[in-house]
Amino acid sequence: MNKEVGKIVEKLEMKSHPEGGFYKETYRSEGVIPKDVLAGDFSGDRNYCTGIYFLLTSDNFSAFHKIKQDEMWHYYAGSSLYVHVITPEGKYIKYVVGMNLDQGESPQLVVPANSWFASSVKDNQGYSFVGCTVSPGFDFDDFVLAERNFLIKQYPDHSEIISKYTRQ
Repeated sequence: MNKEVGKIVEKLEMKSHPEGGFYKETYRSEGVIPKDVLAGDFSGDRNYCTGIYFLLTSDNFSAFHKIKQDEMWHYYAGSSLYVHVITPEGKYIKYVVGMNLDQGESPQLVVPANSWFASSVKDNQGYSFVGCTVSPGFDFDDFVLAERNFLIKQYPDHSEIISKYTRQ
């Protein structure tokens, strides 16, 4: 881990994320949405909203996963970030979250609920420091880490990208 990345991880008290990279929860609303008014198959009540810092280095990736909520990404610093999305209908889209606006990058991105997504750092030897906001609030009960063979069976046209951004 380079010195700058180590400083960010240490100062913000970030920890390893199961999908790859580092994270720190920065916000969890006090307000709660009762399970019986939530759409979908949530396992219980959810906070209105949650937020995290997320840091990824070029020697790692965030593996394909999905959650039951929309997730908004916010660019902060470092390299731009690729966000690889496979929609429930099977469409693959590669987004670039960053500040190179003339190159079509955007400082924010919303990944729709129930889409499979992964991320990777655009620049070699770089890092991406971003934030993620989830509403209704994130709960690990809503998190599914992709299993490579299962995802390839669902979306065989995207087997190359799935193989690149899964660990199992």
